Amino acid sequence: MPIDGLTLGLMAGELNRTLADGRISKIIQPERDEIILTIRSGGVNRQLLLSATANCARAHLTTTRKNNPLEPPALCMLMRKHITGGRVCAIRQIESDRILEIEIEHYDELGDRASKRLICEFMGKHSNLIFVGSDGRIIDSARRVNEQISSVREVLPGLRYELPPAHGKIPFDHVEADALYAALAGRSGPLHKLIAQSISGMSTQTARELAFRASGSEDAHSDEIDLRAACESVARSLRAIPENLAPAILYNDDGAPVDVVAFPYLSRAHLRAEAFPTLSEAMDAFYRTRDMAERIQQKSAALHRTLKKNIERCERKLALQQEALLGSQRMEEYRLKGELLTANLHLAQKGERSVEVPNYYEEGMPMLKVELDEKLSPGQNAQKYFKLYQKARNAQTLAAEQIEKTSAELNYLEGQMDNLGKCEEESELFELRQELERFGYVKPNRSRRQMKQLPPSKPMRFTAPSGQAILVGKNNLQNDKLTGTAQPNEVWLHAKDMPGSHVIIVGENPDEETILYAARLAALYSKGRTSSRVPVDYTLRRYVKKPGGAKPGFVIYTNQRTLYVQPAEEPTTV
Repeated sequence: MPIDGLTLGLMAGELNRTLADGRISKIIQPERDEIILTIRSGGVNRQLLLSATANCARAHLTTTRKNNPLEPPALCMLMRKHITGGRVCAIRQIESDRILEIEIEHYDELGDRASKRLICEFMGKHSNLIFVGSDGRIIDSARRVNEQISSVREVLPGLRYELPPAHGKIPFDHVEADALYAALAGRSGPLHKLIAQSISGMSTQTARELAFRASGSEDAHSDEIDLRAACESVARSLRAIPENLAPAILYNDDGAPVDVVAFPYLSRAHLRAEAFPTLSEAMDAFYRTRDMAERIQQKSAALHRTLKKNIERCERKLALQQEALLGSQRMEEYRLKGELLTANLHLAQKGERSVEVPNYYEEGMPMLKVELDEKLSPGQNAQKYFKLYQKARNAQTLAAEQIEKTSAELNYLEGQMDNLGKCEEESELFELRQELERFGYVKPNRSRRQMKQLPPSKPMRFTAPSGQAILVGKNNLQNDKLTGTAQPNEVWLHAKDMPGSHVIIVGENPDEETILYAARLAALYSKGRTSSRVPVDYTLRRYVKKPGGAKPGFVIYTNQRTLYVQPAEEPTTV
């Protein structure tokens, strides 16, 4: 869930205890809305991640390594100029809201002591990271907000920083039962909604938990409960939270993480909880996979549109070519009529629309009706049929060549679309984009946000029940390397006649169970993954060849056998 004020208050306390008096040694901005500060505190370098991503804005310590742009954004360069080497004085929450302030002391260009603030606003789509000078004026921000974007508050360099408009709610850390009762009395509705509307820092889920603790039901209605007793319970629960911290990730019945919490949620006791020593560690673990998946999805969207557009273009082109091929099937009819008309010119007269001539090519020589152009002589009509025959013959040859070429391109593009769905890391996405750039499907990236050279991606690695390792490629570059470096007598597998991964069983002479396991992996990582029965070819690597000039990932093979298998369930890589 997006971080709420209550969770941010707990996080601010944790970060302040850990990072206060620490020195900022490094600043990077891997994404437009994300900054990572490396802070040396207590003899240890720690990374503080500050993200203003709309659906997962947050702040916590992280161990995840991020890649830097070749050219740092303006905000990053300004922060490096001003606060590299600066000391973190304090990390605090502002007015019990979803605003985190990091106060940093440093020496300016004249050697005088100065202070700056990095203000992180975690407010959904309005989230922002704002760098503020000692005079209270904005130096820069991750998102610049002008009057066209917001008529309430502008966030631009040079303007004085102002807090977002207050909502007049009770601070979550100063809730008294009487004050809460006064705010709720006379109002009617679901208790959790009234709590969220009256107390700052309440997400829907936190408000539902407080309602559950107060009434025994998340959906309790204010008219059906003892409101004063409920207010006393809410105030008591909020006071007890700091003393009952138990950071954890909650998982649903399918094993998927659904939320990260700072304290036990009695209303969600049915969910499996994985405990963590600190809130930062819980958040880092929760968002690590989710954040990367969302980033990959965002960055792959343009490639997905490009591939889809080119696939649709090839499909339209192929349909026209097949239509042209069908039209060329009349060429024998044109040849026959041309020859019979030439042999019977005396039966035709200029100005006639048709003539019947004996068909010498059929038994009994039945009469065949030949259509004529009344403006042409019989000889000219015969020549017209021979020209139509030659045109249809050429069209047939050309259409067959074009169909083969278009089919190969379509197969390549569908393979790339399948590879795009397997991308889980930036390096894999980068390699796929580079390949599409090389073949002219995507324009070269001239963006200032171009990332530094990423390390080569690696194929997936699985272990068969027999203990043998199985390698599975995730893109064409991996497939070529995987197949090219495999030993001649190792088994190579691929889904038959469809886009998919190259699969290698490491080591010789695998047993039947291992080959079946590898075949199910080949089916899973192919276009046929949703089918119940997928044909998978397997042969020795020595029989797999890459034709000269072939596109990445394309091979031909012989001496194969075919298995029909059900795709494996999502296995765990090692």
